[in-house]
Amino acid sequence: MIKLGIIGFGRIGRVHAESIMNYVKDAEVKAVADPYINEEGEKAALELGIENVYKDHKKIIDDPEIEAVLVCSSTDTHSQMSIEAAEAGKDIFCEKPIDKNLDKIEEVLNVVEKAGVKFQVGFNRRFDHNFQAVKENVENGKIGDVHLINITSRDPEAPPIDYVKGSGGMFLDMTIHDFDMVRFLSGSEVEEVYAAGEVLVNPEIGEVGDIDTAVITLKLKNGAIAVINNSREAVYGYDQRAEVFGSKGG
Repeated sequence: MIKLGIIGFGRIGRVHAESIMNYVKDAEVKAVADPYINEEGEKAALELGIENVYKDHKKIIDDPEIEAVLVCSSTDTHSQMSIEAAEAGKDIFCEKPIDKNLDKIEEVLNVVEKAGVKFQVGFNRRFDHNFQAVKENVENGKIGDVHLINITSRDPEAPPIDYVKGSGGMFLDMTIHDFDMVRFLSGSEVEEVYAAGEVLVNPEIGEVGDIDTAVITLKLKNGAIAVINNSREAVYGYDQRAEVFGSKGG
């Protein structure tokens, strides 16, 4: 039985805890840590069978029984938590993004490599059976040479403003999944980017320096072109679509 620790027990931390405790038979969450955890959070942990609830994440880092850590804390803490976990010899699942700063990301990757631990970023769509089916059709040649990729990514509602302030912005918080999907589905890297964004959903998002609507065009090294359209709020619900068009069709 693999014992895990979760750092950050907000919405996404609880989602992972529920999934592990209910559906992963060879793993269990031994402890969660969150400096802002309240009685409701403690109750949620106990209901899942997690008996160790801390405010100090170092209790997870220092626990020799915990083999791996899920970093689900606020964006601005991801890199530091990952570094501490790696230096403690623990494998790491880190929610995206690793950091807002490229130099800091490089530092994390260097520490992980030196420590020899496993490190995974939370790009969950790679494991969705629909996206995997598209990827398989690209790899087996059914689509032929990739010419165009179209991705639609729209959330059902905009996140709270306090979350937006620390998220790193729409591109780092939301579009990051779509950037990853373009690379995943195409098997190629991006060499040119054009983006247009606007505030059309919630003026408060603009007041804190972010956007809520965007279209991004990417030119890939293999010659293909990808287009991503994003909205923070689709009134009809969550909307995720991907189309790959190639020399043999789509």
